[in-house]
Amino acid sequence: MKDDKIPLIDCPIDYIFGEASGKVLNEYGRFPCQIQCAVYAFMKKGSARATLNITQYDFKENDLIYVKPGSFLFVQECSEDAQLNYIVFSSSFVDKNAYGIRRLSFPSQIYQPIVKLTPEQAEVIVQFTCLLETAINSTPTMISTDRMVHIFNLIQQTYFELATSSESAKLQPQDRKTEIYQEYNNLVLQHYHEWHQVASYADAMHITVPHLCSTIKAASGHTASDIIADAILMDAKAQLKVTTMPIKEIAMRLGFENVAFFNRFFKSHVGVTPRAYRND
Repeated sequence: MKDDKIPLIDCPIDYIFGEASGKVLNEYGRFPCQIQCAVYAFMKKGSARATLNITQYDFKENDLIYVKPGSFLFVQECSEDAQLNYIVFSSSFVDKNAYGIRRLSFPSQIYQPIVKLTPEQAEVIVQFTCLLETAINSTPTMISTDRMVHIFNLIQQTYFELATSSESAKLQPQDRKTEIYQEYNNLVLQHYHEWHQVASYADAMHITVPHLCSTIKAASGHTASDIIADAILMDAKAQLKVTTMPIKEIAMRLGFENVAFFNRFFKSHVGVTPRAYRND
């Protein structure tokens, strides 16, 4: 499949596969996108830096990546020689067939959706994608939709096993500050559209606001309020650019009492109003 066909939001058919260049990957750098499909990707060559939800990651050669449905993706930079092999499954296909998809929400997946493969493991992935491409493109095709369901579940299980066995993906013993930071990030991703104040998260975590704020700052270098704002802005930018939804409705969905509050919040962080951002 030509890399100029890779979908920005969802897969138009049950599944697609192919290879994306750095030029195509940089299309995700125009504005944040909320990816509705499930994406399994292998960084065959080059490197990229991207924000996935509210965390920035560096993707390098031989990295295996999983982007779960509903994730926000924004590419900051991508090397010119970047080459990414991908297999994408539509949201409808995932909903119908992902019997084990929830298993992929284990801690190392939530906070580090990258598996760093050995050269031997990377070669197996390359051979697998080549074989799959040959089978699908055969005449008649050797891969029916029913067979693809089994392959999809095989990919899920393989990713899970690699992620839990890889030394680079295993969770290392962590101090309490890191645990609090990770718990806070997870809560923000769940509740940013309704909880805009740090106090709401502190209450849910059963710690004081000063303790939460100082811990988040020490663990990440960012303020607790900035992390909430980042989540809101990622969602807002995606909706403003990808949908035609009225700005008032976007504001309400993101938990703002009225559009004026949303406009002030957005302009204070982005420098322009939501309407100007949408029309740019």
